[in-house]
Amino acid sequence: MSDVAIGFSGIAVLLGSIFLGAPIMLALTTTGFVGLILLTALGPALSILGTIYFDTVNSFHFSVIPMFLLMGFFAMQAGIGNDLFDACTKWLGRLPGGLAVATTGAAASFGAASGSSVGSAMLFTKLALPEMAARGYNRGFAAACIAIAGTLAVLIPPSALMVVYGILTNSSIGELLIAGIIPGIIFSVLIGLTILAVAMLRPAYAPRLDQRYSLREKLWSLRLIIPLFIVILVMIGGLYGGYFTPTEAGGIGAVVTFIMAVIRNRGLKPRILFQTLLETVNLTAMIFAIIIGGLLFARFLALSGVSDEIKSLLTDNGLEVWVVLLIVTVIYLIFGMLMDAPSLLAISLPITHPVMMSLGFDPLWFGVYVIVLAEIGAITPPVGMNCFVVKGAAGDLVRLEEIFRGLWPFIATCALMLLLLVLFPQMATYLPMSMR
Repeated sequence: MSDVAIGFSGIAVLLGSIFLGAPIMLALTTTGFVGLILLTALGPALSILGTIYFDTVNSFHFSVIPMFLLMGFFAMQAGIGNDLFDACTKWLGRLPGGLAVATTGAAASFGAASGSSVGSAMLFTKLALPEMAARGYNRGFAAACIAIAGTLAVLIPPSALMVVYGILTNSSIGELLIAGIIPGIIFSVLIGLTILAVAMLRPAYAPRLDQRYSLREKLWSLRLIIPLFIVILVMIGGLYGGYFTPTEAGGIGAVVTFIMAVIRNRGLKPRILFQTLLETVNLTAMIFAIIIGGLLFARFLALSGVSDEIKSLLTDNGLEVWVVLLIVTVIYLIFGMLMDAPSLLAISLPITHPVMMSLGFDPLWFGVYVIVLAEIGAITPPVGMNCFVVKGAAGDLVRLEEIFRGLWPFIATCALMLLLLVLFPQMATYLPMSMR
């Protein structure tokens, strides 16, 4: 059997294992390692495996992941989500669909303090969904607003998913984080406009709030979140200006959110602190295992020649660039429905990234584009990770099928966001290019 045939067989085995329910990290590592043995021998395969493991866990740059995760967990302990939702409700609540718009604004802001799509969806389900249901909102629409708003957390920096992309593609993590700022803001605005449109077309879906707040009340609501925004601006400004690395930015954010949690709770109980650190370690270990498996699988594909074969197939047959982009988009949308975002990136990037780079696409733009695709997968059936998170946090307040029905306007919004990224790639590349 030729090396290329072994490579394609490895892809088939990997996909088959995933569809049979094998853990992604185990399927990636096992397929990559066995494939390397078949291509080389046991000794070289063990050497490659050991090198990848050591380089991943021993690299200073990779420590940005636990720093960002720890920052997110401390932000939850500090009650930042509650403060953001309260402030956004006071400022935006009188708009059509005001509570849902406020939830989007709060989720976008919280994403800048946590970077966790799942955490954001769970938090705002508990905060906002009961309130919207009590105000007469259509429950499926309200839950769908929270599910889509949760996706903003991985586009707006800090984003652990951007870091995963940077590691798997050897791209600049700092530039990737900056690249998500403008698309994240635009995506937030588009989601807000979608909510306004639905609320105006179907007022029964999202009744207006009757309660009015004075300017003094609105300004007072900002007192607890202004320090957070100052820290976020300092982090982003430091990254943009090159004053500190992404890991240092994550460390600063983790320390500040820890201090905020201590102040908010008048101390942090040892049990809560231990639980927070344990959750950070568990999630970091899972992400690192997926990254290691993805890097091992990528090395296997490169040695087998499959990556070059697929690249030649798509680029040497006269296919237009936009046709290749459409094929890649469809692949991500399909597989994004079936697995979580880190696993999707680990499996797909060893194949798609070389192809897109050979066609002249900017790696930072492609990173933002892929993150948006992965997050569309997080809200679409049959998996729709964020939808299951919202359902789990909501309990009997809403049914899963109601959430999926409420998502259709936002699927159109996601498609519009992808189109804007294609038509105006400068959305993702302008800020990183101005850093250089």
